[in-house]
Amino acid sequence: MMKSLKKSLVRAVSMSMLIGLSANSFAELIVNSGSGAASQAKLNWSTDEAKQLLSQDRNNAETSVRRGVTTTTFRAPHVTDTRFATSSPAVSAGSALVMDAHTGEVLYSKNSNASRPIASITKLMTAVVTADAHLNMSEQITLQQSDFEGPKHASSTLKPGDKMNRAEVLLVALMKSENPAAAALARTYPGGKPAFVSAMNAKARQLGMSSTHYYESTGLDARNVSSARDLGILVAEASRYGVIRQFSSTPHYDFDLGYRVLKSNNTNALVRNGGWNINLSKTGYINEAGRCVVMHATVNSRPTVVVLLGEPTTQSRNSDATNLLSWVNQLPKQI
Repeated sequence: MMKSLKKSLVRAVSMSMLIGLSANSFAELIVNSGSGAASQAKLNWSTDEAKQLLSQDRNNAETSVRRGVTTTTFRAPHVTDTRFATSSPAVSAGSALVMDAHTGEVLYSKNSNASRPIASITKLMTAVVTADAHLNMSEQITLQQSDFEGPKHASSTLKPGDKMNRAEVLLVALMKSENPAAAALARTYPGGKPAFVSAMNAKARQLGMSSTHYYESTGLDARNVSSARDLGILVAEASRYGVIRQFSSTPHYDFDLGYRVLKSNNTNALVRNGGWNINLSKTGYINEAGRCVVMHATVNSRPTVVVLLGEPTTQSRNSDATNLLSWVNQLPKQI
């Protein structure tokens, strides 16, 4: 089992190297080499490491190129740009957007201004607000029964009483889309859930996400709405946070909860399969939203944002995402 854990960690660290994070800017993932089945990989964070990781990308967000990651000042997408529309693939999604994350140029647009439920894409803003708060990522959080209560029932492999540090809670929320984890991040925020949701909406207004409103941190509430345009802005912003890039693009991770091991996989098959250089990913689903996904990927040397909302099936979501990435790969390279 330890051999499998080490392979998972190697993949996670390799991804951080691909997206340009240095050893000094990312808190180390350490394998505790004990004996027996209880030996597990843990995210061991010191307060200084957490502060460095959560602040470094934001402090340098206005530079043109940093360690191979394009981070120019982002301009809101102009959804009337249809220069490539005649040759672009059709998608089953209700709304879609493909955007050059470096310039803000819209390469593909379908109903991208329509406001609609976004399900667990919500958790991307949850991660941004958590990162902006610069909280102690080593702090132990115990999941409470209230974290499992929401506007609708959703399955979870977590249980009340499970304990993780805040880094692990954020990882399982982004990678595995665990709703109780996202709820716990809001509950343990200074001021609790009301302050957290207020911060989510304030951040949306700050970014110019005019079609967006949040009611809670998980995405189970169908009143959490946004547009493909707005989510393009959010993905471009979130991609500047090293912790969000790393955690959302981790293919696999085994959580040691002390009394049991929670084996977890990324909810995005494109991340798990490793065929694309995906720097950030988040999937979502509730009945009202359909299948959704947002991604930041590097395609043919172009930093690319892909947003798909309201897909009828997981298969169509994966197929449309693959087709759009393949299409971007055929576009002329950036000069």
